[in-house]
Amino acid sequence: MKPLKQLPILRLPFQAMEEVSKRMHSIMKKMISNRRSNEFPILRLPFLAVEEIFKAMDPIEITHVLDIFKKQTINFLSMQKDAFRNSKRFNYDFLKTNEISVNDCYLFQLELNNVDKNVAYLLNNITIKDNLKTYLHINKYFFDGKIPKNLKGLYITDSRWIGYERLLEIDSKNVILENDEISNKEWNLFLKKWIAMETNVNLEYLQLSRKELETFRALVLYDIPHEVVDGGVKRLLKTRCNETQEISGGIDIRRIDGKTATFFVYREYWTESIAMSIH
Repeated sequence: MKPLKQLPILRLPFQAMEEVSKRMHSIMKKMISNRRSNEFPILRLPFLAVEEIFKAMDPIEITHVLDIFKKQTINFLSMQKDAFRNSKRFNYDFLKTNEISVNDCYLFQLELNNVDKNVAYLLNNITIKDNLKTYLHINKYFFDGKIPKNLKGLYITDSRWIGYERLLEIDSKNVILENDEISNKEWNLFLKKWIAMETNVNLEYLQLSRKELETFRALVLYDIPHEVVDGGVKRLLKTRCNETQEISGGIDIRRIDGKTATFFVYREYWTESIAMSIH
C-alpha cells in the first residue's frame, strides 16, 4: 500500500473518511474469508470513497478485488456527477471491464456545471438493469448518452433534452418526465405510434409535465379516437412507483391489441401532472 501521507482518501470530507474507517475492517474480512459472496460492504460506501480506495491499492490488491467482483451486481449506485467531472473515468471503466451491472442508478449534481460528457460516458458504458433516476442539468442539443433499455423505471427531473426521437426510443415500464419540451404535435404523433404498437410497447405508466387535462385533450387528442369517462366511474389504476390509486373519470384511448390508456390528473402534495396509466 502507499504511505499513509500519500493516500488520496485523506482528501475526502470527514464524513466520507469516517465511513471508510468504519467499513474497511469488514471489507478486508469479506475479501479474505468469503470471495464468492453476493454481498460486498464496499458497495455501501459513498462512491467517491470507493474510487479513492481502489486508487490507493496496489495492482495485486486490485486483482484480488476484481476476482471478487467477477459476477457481482450492484443493487444501488448513487453518484454526484459534478463532484469529479475532471477526474479519470476510473469508476465507469472498472464497472464495464468487469461486467458489473447496476440495478438502481441515481445521478445528481449540486451545482450548474456541465456534466454532459461524464453522464453520457457512464450511460454508454455500464449496464443499468432496473431503475434510472437523474437529477441533472443536461444540454439537450449535444448530449449523446443512450437511455438504457428494458427498464422498470425512468425518472428524469429535467427532461428538456428528451426530444421526440428520444421519446420513441424509451423502453421502460414506468416513465416520469418533468419539465419536458416535447410539443403538442409530437405528443400527438407519439400516441398514434403507441396505439399502433410502434413504440413504448412495455409502457405501464407515463407522467408528463402538463397539468391541464382538458387542454391536453384539445391540443393533443383532437384527432385521436378517445372516450371521456364519467366522473362517477371509479377505477383502480397504476400510478408512479408501482402504486395504485382510485381514479374518478379520465380520458381513455385504446391500443390495437385492446389495452386501454387512461389519462388523468395525478396529484401529489401541492403538485399536479397529467398521467397515463395502461391497463
